[in-house]
Amino acid sequence: MRPIRVLVAKVGLDGHDRGAKVIAAFLRDAGMEVIYTGLRQTPEMVVNAALQEDVDVIGVSILSGAHNTVFPKILTLLQAKGVNDILLTGGGIIPEKDMSKLQELGVGRLFPPGTDTKEIVSYITEWVKTNRKF
Repeated sequence: MRPIRVLVAKVGLDGHDRGAKVIAAFLRDAGMEVIYTGLRQTPEMVVNAALQEDVDVIGVSILSGAHNTVFPKILTLLQAKGVNDILLTGGGIIPEKDMSKLQELGVGRLFPPGTDTKEIVSYITEWVKTNRKF
C-alpha cells in the first residue's frame, strides 16, 4: 500500500505558516507523503494541486478568519470536478460554531491550535482507511 498523500495549504493573504509547517513535519514523521503549497494560494490553486498530486487529503491551515469562505469554495471546486473522495480538513483559529457549520457542509474535522498531533494523524489515517481505495 502506498503512503497517504496530504496536501497542506495556506489560502489567501494569511502569512503565518509556522503551524502548517509543523503539521507537515509531523505528518511526514508519521509516514505520510506531504506536499506543502506555500503561502498565498487560491482555492483553485489548491484544488488543482491536489488533483495533480493525486492526494487523499487536503489540509488547510487558516488564521485569517476567512474559513467560512475558503472551505466552502474548495468543496464547491472539488464537487464541480466530480471529486468526492478527498478529505478536506484543516485547522487554525476557527470558532466552534463555525467548525460545526463547516462540517455540516462536508468539511472534515477541524483542529484548533494546541491539538495533539497524534490525534490529527489518527483521524487522517482512519478516514483514508475507510474512504479511499488504492
